[in-house]
Amino acid sequence: MKFDYNSKYPSIEDLRTRAKKKIPKFAFEYLDGGCNEDVNLDKNTSEIREVEIKPYYLNNHLKSDMKTTLFGHQYDAPFGIAPIGLQGLMWPNAPEILAKAAFKHNIPFILSTVTTSSIERIAQITEGNAWFQLYHPTEDSLRDDIIKRAANAHYPVLVLLCDVPTFGYRPKDIRNGLAMPPKISLNNIIQILKRPEWALKTLIHGQPTFNTLKPYMPKDLDLKELGKFMDATFSGRLNEEKIKPIRDMWKGKLVLKGVATEEDTEIAIKLGFDGIIVSNHGGRQLDAGQSTIKPLVPIAKKYGDKIKVMMDSGLRSGPDIARALASGAEFTFLGRSFMYGVSALGDQGGNHTISILKTQLQQVMDQICCKTVEDFPHHLIKNDLTVQ
Repeated sequence: MKFDYNSKYPSIEDLRTRAKKKIPKFAFEYLDGGCNEDVNLDKNTSEIREVEIKPYYLNNHLKSDMKTTLFGHQYDAPFGIAPIGLQGLMWPNAPEILAKAAFKHNIPFILSTVTTSSIERIAQITEGNAWFQLYHPTEDSLRDDIIKRAANAHYPVLVLLCDVPTFGYRPKDIRNGLAMPPKISLNNIIQILKRPEWALKTLIHGQPTFNTLKPYMPKDLDLKELGKFMDATFSGRLNEEKIKPIRDMWKGKLVLKGVATEEDTEIAIKLGFDGIIVSNHGGRQLDAGQSTIKPLVPIAKKYGDKIKVMMDSGLRSGPDIARALASGAEFTFLGRSFMYGVSALGDQGGNHTISILKTQLQQVMDQICCKTVEDFPHHLIKNDLTVQ
């Protein structure tokens, strides 16, 4: 098997370890942490790994194909890069690095409203093949303008976020001054001085800002005013009344991200969504909730023929992707894994991480004699986790 990546870092955990040494502590803890006691953050991955898949060795299997068609586009693999806020805080120019890698490898990159590159720049890099995730604005005029920009930039998919009606309680971010409003402490400055490469790259690319939101922000906001602006500008709580005008306005595919129940899936179908992403925001919002694999199974089984069912949160490897696909997901997204990669290896981090995941997933498919991604559910071993 050909390894198209740096053999010094052959796993996502290797990248996480290196990333921790490369970026300031406050940036790493923002990336790595969940909410409250990190219970659901840990459950996400541990419970995915309770899923077992079975091989069929004695057949005429020759080669597996991981290409996947989603919303009329054939992707080279059944995974993409999830939307992440403040990517440039963790590694300077991170969204552009990852968007370039996604385009090169023909997988989807989802741009967050609150990351550090603009709608137009990412559209340029991906030649109109990125997806855009919308944090719902409080003002209709702002909502309409952002959606119009995404349409004009030829984004094929709009993703609405429904699992952030409140900001998660994240003790590490509070200690590090990354709550709203953010603040810079002496401790933060000391951490930056210990990471000279990160500091130099930040100096070159500039202080990370919400570039998509720049046209709507007053000039020269200080950190306290930025907090007030964000609180006044966005309302994360979605309902049917807020969704209907977006569905009417958006002519492309519409996806709801953050679904965790059958009830919300039914509403999504009724409102005309083309797909859902079963997610718990990477364990960053509700520590007392379920891991993502738990609701995925009944949702996919009951509604998979009515709407595209995708999943993120907790996936850290090719075998994890295989487990999710076997459990009913048609497509998957990973967030932290890609940010570990770019934080660890800079400009090469995106390509490296995608290559790891492709190689791992290809090995699993060939090992279990799974010919296509659609065949994964035939390899699922039923167990207490996946039977509701």
